[in-house]
Amino acid sequence: MKRKWLSGPYVLWMVLFTLIPLGVVFYYALTDSMTGEFTLSNLASIADYWPIFLRSIWLSIIATLICLVIGYPVAYFIAHCKPTTQRLLQMLIMLPMCISFLLRTLAWVALLEDTGIINSFIAKLGLSPLPLIRNNGAVILGMVYNYLPYMILPLFTVLMKIDPRVVEAAEDLGCNSRQVFSKVILPLSVPGIVSGITMVFVPAVSTFYISQKLGSPGTILIGDVIESQFKAAYNPNLGAALSLVLMVLIFACVGVMNRFTNDDEESMVTL
Repeated sequence: MKRKWLSGPYVLWMVLFTLIPLGVVFYYALTDSMTGEFTLSNLASIADYWPIFLRSIWLSIIATLICLVIGYPVAYFIAHCKPTTQRLLQMLIMLPMCISFLLRTLAWVALLEDTGIINSFIAKLGLSPLPLIRNNGAVILGMVYNYLPYMILPLFTVLMKIDPRVVEAAEDLGCNSRQVFSKVILPLSVPGIVSGITMVFVPAVSTFYISQKLGSPGTILIGDVIESQFKAAYNPNLGAALSLVLMVLIFACVGVMNRFTNDDEESMVTL
């Protein structure tokens, strides 16, 4: 009985900040903005925004894969450092997260814009400025920079838990360094890979500020459309419908990724 009471604050928190907001989203998504009556017209209007949905998913996938390619070697290196070095490197990775998301993105605008630091340096060399901003590449760069720590930290946590005796056993059985990595370390780190992919993909696919500052009208993402429906167009019903579909797509993607790992976060090792 006491345990049920201890879970009370958590249940209250979930009801107030999860279930009720979701209920509000469902209500607005399934009602008419003028009459308040039940309608599916908001969901039907989403067909016009499928290209933007696909662009958001595609750019988020690319940014997530880049974070994985960069983050895995970094996490692997940190996991094999001395404890004091690990703490220092972890602090350096988390340090940018202590700065405002807005300021971090604006810093890249100052670097990449046509008259920014990088192009000013290029101009001094007598070269033509490069189109570094207002394109898909700049948006992906902003995603990678802002969400890379969310890939490194889960990978580091999982790699740290790998028992060194398993690696020693693989080496005793005749595996070289490449086989040890591909048949032991990589399979055991799958839960960290899945966690990192989830933690990067979910905020990337719903982001809107990065695309506003580093992108152009041709790189608008679904987060920008949702924000505009609540602010500029003031159509919260369509905005809620878009948010509902985006939430379903995110849950579907996360569900597919979670099939690559089991509940107890253990993977099979084949020697």
